[in-house]
Amino acid sequence: MSSPPTAVNRQTFDQVMVPNYAPNQIVPVRGQGARLWDQDGREYLDFACGIAVTGLGHCHPQLVAALTEQAGRLWHVSNVMTNEPALRLARRLTELSFATRVFFANSGSEANEAAFKLARKHAALHFPADKREIIAFDNAFHGRTLFAVTVGGQPKYTEGFEPLPGGITHLPYNDLEALERAISDRTCAVVMEPVQGEGGVTPATVEFAQGVRKLCSAHHALLIYDEVQTGNGRSGTFFAHEQYGLVPDVLTTAKGLGGGFPVAAMLTTDALAASLGFGTHGSTYGGNPLATAVALAAVDLIAHPETLANVQARGRQLREGLLEIGQRHGIFEGVRGMGLLLGAPMSAAWKGRARDVVTVALRHGVWTLVAGPDVLRLAPSLLITNDEIDEGLRKLDAACAELVAAG
Repeated sequence: MSSPPTAVNRQTFDQVMVPNYAPNQIVPVRGQGARLWDQDGREYLDFACGIAVTGLGHCHPQLVAALTEQAGRLWHVSNVMTNEPALRLARRLTELSFATRVFFANSGSEANEAAFKLARKHAALHFPADKREIIAFDNAFHGRTLFAVTVGGQPKYTEGFEPLPGGITHLPYNDLEALERAISDRTCAVVMEPVQGEGGVTPATVEFAQGVRKLCSAHHALLIYDEVQTGNGRSGTFFAHEQYGLVPDVLTTAKGLGGGFPVAAMLTTDALAASLGFGTHGSTYGGNPLATAVALAAVDLIAHPETLANVQARGRQLREGLLEIGQRHGIFEGVRGMGLLLGAPMSAAWKGRARDVVTVALRHGVWTLVAGPDVLRLAPSLLITNDEIDEGLRKLDAACAELVAAG
């Protein structure tokens, strides 16, 4: 007989964990749909989804069924063999995208690492030796590996980890003229998020997105879309770039792909995939049967027209509610984003205080996020209901009222 679990709490974190995180004092123990419960049994509406990960809510029955069924069949074989769930998921992703080839990994960082390596390897095989530059954009976020944080370019994530990988240029986001001046035949890839998530929930303008595509094509540079956060229905279409009418050469996705189970994918074409031949890249756990079985169930639910229609409708509802709260209390200035990935920039008087809103809103029973110190970020379940959005907005409104009253 197994022994009962040892009691743990938030203080246990300070005793045994590496202090690279500063988690909230609340410890969630159970989730169902759009709701969470902590160790004290208190209930919260989840407008954060583990940073846009649990896109179908907590413990969706079809995902639970897929996981438990696969758990009784086969967990792991590594990349020395393929497996049926991985093949089914890969085929489904090619049906839903521009891609014809898929590489599986465990996280967005790993998917981006694969994309950046593909860009460099493809250039090495097909172009002169000086075509190695990767262009990225200020305030981007592409993950936490050394290559990924360097491409991301935010100093707070690279400081102290030097020397960093070279050959990476950073330019202002949504500044097409800057890219026109910088890009050349030495550029092997341009990587961008259709909506910068960590960088303030800032969408690319249509003009910018179209211009990037044209410049990449003109200079034989790969266009890499990082859809780790915006993909898998979060924007109201399966991938956000669909709303721009553009096609990338490479796409990375993770977060919502597994509905909470760790899984990621890099998508590309036959011609480009050929550059990552046998032995050039790999992942021990990437594409394992457990992860891909859950992800296939998630993808089928996300791709359903009713799910995407709900994202669009609830996104409009949430946007309108945030605008009303901002006007009523003077805390927010506008709303930006796509679908159910929305950011409310703090007004001039409240600059730097987005985290205060998160803290007080949590006391009122709604869990939100920040995107830097100046933007409140919301990313609720794609299946969230009209009534749950209204409830969350009431709680957020009460939190803002409390903040304003306190000065």
